[in-house]
Amino acid sequence: MDLVSDVIAVLRTGRPSASRVRVSAAHRYRFDDYRGAGFHMLLRGGGWLLRDGAEPVALGPGDLVFLPHGTAHVLSDAPSAAGAVPFDQARPDSGGGVEFLCGKYRLDRAITHPLLAELPDVVHLPAGPGRSADLRAAVELLGAELHADRPGRQAVVTGLLDLLLVYLLRAGLDGAGGWRRALWDAPVAAVLEAMHTDPARPWRIEQLAALAGLSRATLVRRFARSVGQPPMSYLTRWRMTLAARLLRDTELPLSVVAARVGYASPFAFSHVFKRRLGLAPGQYRSRQRPDPGAADPTPPVRSSG
Repeated sequence: MDLVSDVIAVLRTGRPSASRVRVSAAHRYRFDDYRGAGFHMLLRGGGWLLRDGAEPVALGPGDLVFLPHGTAHVLSDAPSAAGAVPFDQARPDSGGGVEFLCGKYRLDRAITHPLLAELPDVVHLPAGPGRSADLRAAVELLGAELHADRPGRQAVVTGLLDLLLVYLLRAGLDGAGGWRRALWDAPVAAVLEAMHTDPARPWRIEQLAALAGLSRATLVRRFARSVGQPPMSYLTRWRMTLAARLLRDTELPLSVVAARVGYASPFAFSHVFKRRLGLAPGQYRSRQRPDPGAADPTPPVRSSG
């Protein structure tokens, strides 16, 4: 079981999207809060990433910034956001002195996970030899695909964006203590893998401790230090996360959803679900599922190059 891939699969909704655009050297574009994650890579020129109440981040050619929480920000030619306009009003300039590669991923913000929650608002990955070769290669492939107009481009771009999200999360985890520590702590990772592999099993702390080869007290202490909560609390949280995806993406009856996440009684499941997410399962399903008749929230790939 690949825990990171498992978490991504549950939290992701819709399709990712990307743009490669050239703009004039004088530019100030605003990106509002987004229900997902996004990134920008400066392909040419220089600039700044600005957020309210935070220090400006200077960007040079090849720099990449990842915003795992979709935090509002501005890309600017100077450390000032005055006069910034929405990015969707940007007018490509084929002779522009600045070129961006931008991408975004829609996430279900009604549910959370420690893997994302512990990441900072901005992960700045400067250009240079210290950057992962895999990440650099994925960005280069994505940029080239957006620049070309070849058959199957949308499918290739979507696949590359999915790949890039994994690399970005890996880079973010390198600077985050808890979840990265959990993945490298063999007993804790074994418990996490067991929960993710068989979430419906009626796990008890004694079983999990035996699986980890630790005493109950030691497991609880090590697990909480890495993951941020005790094992049984995490199990409940993960079950509700899985349930949210089933309610959002399927037409399965409530009794089936409850059984798949370890509850014999739909009533007991509904009680826990509402306590955790603030909505009854039926309300969540009606509010969070994508509307098939609505416009695709992820715009098509566009490029000025």
